[in-house]
Amino acid sequence: QVQLVESGGGSVQAGGSMNLSCAASKFNYRNSWMAWFRQAPGKEREWVASIMTNVFTYYADSVKGRFTISQDTAKNTVYLQMTSLKPKRSAMYYCAAETKGSTYDSPGTYDFWGQGTQVTVSS
Repeated sequence: QVQLVESGGGSVQAGGSMNLSCAASKFNYRNSWMAWFRQAPGKEREWVASIMTNVFTYYADSVKGRFTISQDTAKNTVYLQMTSLKPKRSAMYYCAAETKGSTYDSPGTYDFWGQGTQVTVSS
């Protein structure tokens, strides 16, 4: 069974940086999207960034230029480097993976989800 395990969350001051990791097991990353989503309390899950085979990357407009998604295929791990974190943007960050190679920014596309890691941004 595919497992996704996120790590690296915590507390950071606004303007600071944080790196998240997502280790995948029993998942074939080839021709499949892996992504990061986030969900703030009381809000819908929001797409952040997606990557396929460490070649194709896409970002939500709200994080473009500040976040970087990358992938270590040897370790089957996806990373999210976050800089210039904005105040009041605390959220649970989720790693997701899909097997169809289709739409990369819709939560409904993704078959597997991690448990999430909390990122708290203080002002």
